[in-house]
Amino acid sequence: MTTHPTHTVTPPRAGRLRAAWTAAHAPVAGAPRWARVAAYGIPFLVLPSSVWRIVTVVFLAPDGAGAEGGALPSWLPVEVYVCLLSLVSEAVAFTAVGLVATWGEVFPRWLPLVGGRRVPVPGAVVPAALGAVALTALWTVAAVSEARGVTLTGEPLPSDFPTMGSALGASVFYASYAPLLLWGPLLGAVTVAYWRRRRRT
Repeated sequence: MTTHPTHTVTPPRAGRLRAAWTAAHAPVAGAPRWARVAAYGIPFLVLPSSVWRIVTVVFLAPDGAGAEGGALPSWLPVEVYVCLLSLVSEAVAFTAVGLVATWGEVFPRWLPLVGGRRVPVPGAVVPAALGAVALTALWTVAAVSEARGVTLTGEPLPSDFPTMGSALGASVFYASYAPLLLWGPLLGAVTVAYWRRRRRT
């Protein structure tokens, strides 16, 4: 009887990366269900406003003209600025997941000096709490300013803002930006849940 040597099949690199990503973002034990739902939902609250900016400024506004264009340096096209702003917004929003996932408990091993060590509670709670306060203040002031017809700096808004020439455009704008009012409060609540859970363990 002939026996054949067994070979260990190494999963493709993409499969290993997917498995590592899944393990890192798996909900950590002890995180309340409501906190998990809130943390994973925050990036989706930010997504509509990011899409609105890209669609209106990059695709619909004539020659990329937009409310942000006047304050930008000449070397930075408004289309690039809007895309970068949207990507950064989503990246910042995604950090909320760390408050309920494994990578918010232990530093990734590829990080120098701290890789594999436990994340200090203040190292996560303080930035998250400051971010929650800043976001709550920012979007509350933005909503009040919008209601008064001025920008955050007190300058009058363009006459066609945010209608884009139609009542439907205004409805889409408000539906896209209204969820941002929940960003700060939800992040604050998830931060408190993280602090209470880590303090117990």
